[in-house]
Amino acid sequence: MTPAALIASLGLLVLATQSVAQSYPSRSIRLVIPFAPGGLVDVPGRVLAQKLSEALGQPVVVENRAGAGSTIGADNVAKSKPDGHTLLMTSTTHVISANLYRALPYDSLRDFAPVMKLTEGPYVLVVNPALKVASVAELVALARERPGRIDYGSSGNGSSQHLVAALFSTMAGAPLNHVPYKGSDRATQDLIGGQVMVAFVGTPIALPHLKSGRLRALGVSTATRSLQMPDVPTLAEAGVPGFEATIWIGLFAPTGTSPEILTRLQSDISRVLAAPEARAQIASTGVDVSIASAEEFGAFVRSEHAKWGKVVRDTGATVN
Repeated sequence: MTPAALIASLGLLVLATQSVAQSYPSRSIRLVIPFAPGGLVDVPGRVLAQKLSEALGQPVVVENRAGAGSTIGADNVAKSKPDGHTLLMTSTTHVISANLYRALPYDSLRDFAPVMKLTEGPYVLVVNPALKVASVAELVALARERPGRIDYGSSGNGSSQHLVAALFSTMAGAPLNHVPYKGSDRATQDLIGGQVMVAFVGTPIALPHLKSGRLRALGVSTATRSLQMPDVPTLAEAGVPGFEATIWIGLFAPTGTSPEILTRLQSDISRVLAAPEARAQIASTGVDVSIASAEEFGAFVRSEHAKWGKVVRDTGATVN
């Protein structure tokens, strides 16, 4: 190819990529959330969908595809056309399930293009007040006295709630029994009702029930205390040294999605989440806006994949 032809070809490529970004989106965007409605990802997801719809000038429609530790929804997105009109908004569960499920129909790293990290927040270790424990130390002591007879609930096999509790059980030497549910709503109902006694839940689930006295908080999973619950110690402070886990929520597109579309999404979402009103709405759901670029998020996801893979191996956690 002659230099003139090469320059002309490059010029056409630039025009084409600019055209892709300018014409996107050409129709409504499907935002797949692989969890049940009303949960920790769904609530901020609906806030983002509304704001992003306004920014992009096209409807952003939330579609809940729950089940199998978020893998049903993730598989749907992995197999979707990589044109930016189908996106996956998911959480830490994405990399946990990749290590728990042995025969997934997709690769959690290879088949998704990271768009950006959106939020981060703590898990809260809560108990039903009928379980007569007022501290982490008391819970651990009781679990050792009654190994495997104290049930903890989670939003499902392979969920982040499942693995965080399994990690706690192993690190604290507290043998608890896992009871998986289909979604956090049902798990919370049974926790309040006393069918299960322990759970790791998000702040928005915990706060109203802590205020009403229907649940009791023993600790938070992050390295520092929660601003919304400053009197609740971290689990490391409460007697489980080195314990740290965060809920993160991020956005992915199918691999092969145009870099220009990914950049457009990242730019518009960053602008949306920079607005005080949006940040306040997100914060009210119990997580804080914590933006990372596609490159940063990709590196973070790989590190989280390795971290939770080690947790699965060390705890012997299984999908039961």
